[in-house]
Amino acid sequence: MKAGMTLYVRRDTKANEEKVAEEIFEAHLKYLYDYSKDHSLVGGGFMDRPGGMVIFEAKDIEDAHKITRKDPLIAGGYYTYELIPWELVIVSKK
Repeated sequence: MKAGMTLYVRRDTKANEEKVAEEIFEAHLKYLYDYSKDHSLVGGGFMDRPGGMVIFEAKDIEDAHKITRKDPLIAGGYYTYELIPWELVIVSKK
């Protein structure tokens, strides 16, 4: 990642009270790990509420939506998302 890049902030919110099956969650992690092999990506879960956030590289907002909709957690309707374009300004070397 470098300053000046446009990244996309994806905030995931639990869609309902339904428990997510372990295999769905594992598929979600695999999907993100696979994407991160060729693209900038950081992600994690919130500690004080259900849901999480992924910050990732995409060509444009339409591509970011396509990438997000393929995630098993989103595709299965377990989570909804908000997608925000974000300009990276500062990158720490640590």
